[in-house]
Amino acid sequence: MGDVVVGASILGGLGLFFGTVLAVSYRYLRVPEDPRLGDVEGMLPGNNCGACGEPGCAAFAVSLLAGKTTPGKCTVSSPENVDELATFLGVDAGRGEKLVARLHCAGGRAQAKQIAAYEGFESCRAAALVGGGGKGCSWGCLGLADCERACTFGAITMNSNGLPVVDVNKCTACNDCVVVCPRDLFELLPLRKPLLVQCRVPLEGAAARALCTAACDACGRCAQDAPTGVVQMDGGLPRVDYDRDSGPEATWRCPTRAIRWVPANQFLEDREVSRELS
Repeated sequence: MGDVVVGASILGGLGLFFGTVLAVSYRYLRVPEDPRLGDVEGMLPGNNCGACGEPGCAAFAVSLLAGKTTPGKCTVSSPENVDELATFLGVDAGRGEKLVARLHCAGGRAQAKQIAAYEGFESCRAAALVGGGGKGCSWGCLGLADCERACTFGAITMNSNGLPVVDVNKCTACNDCVVVCPRDLFELLPLRKPLLVQCRVPLEGAAARALCTAACDACGRCAQDAPTGVVQMDGGLPRVDYDRDSGPEATWRCPTRAIRWVPANQFLEDREVSRELS
């Protein structure tokens, strides 16, 4: 019985000691919460998309109040909301670069060669495991809408040509489509720099064109026509340097439209696709 009492006393003493340490630590080491935090969070869109570089809107609000970022880094907010937030905080808006998801493939049903019928589970990841779903190009979009289903913000829809169309007004650059695509075809790129390579086929000439009429055949005309250094050929494919300013010159002589100037949504509207397929 005496051992029980001693043990209980020791545990009680330890609890009292650590409780005192925690109380003193909270009293002298706690960081007081900025009273504006709730207001700032309420002025953010609440998407928690991560496009600002923070894990969510709450973390972004904390960074704003700490002066570590600017309201304009929230590229999902409207310009009016950004200005309102900047006025509330008394800081410069600091406009951020709007990024949107772009697909490095233009080989839909009308362009890419199909070598077999696919009757498996309707998923790009599933099709990629069994010969690419019957598509002749081993690098192209499989068209089974994993990206559309993964997009939390409804920014992606499949068109009648079997290609995902990203609505740049809804896209938050959340990265979900980048992660889910089994062929790594999506990339987040600046909307204001719309020069886009729409192919990942590492073949040249007739070998590339035999797989898809929209494939890059490595002719190199885009690199020749673009301003110096903007486009370089790398492994048979054009590589765009987005740190340099450019115009649409690189697209003018492309024989397959594998490199395009895309200032808004990437692919054709369904009614235009229907005419192309007919």
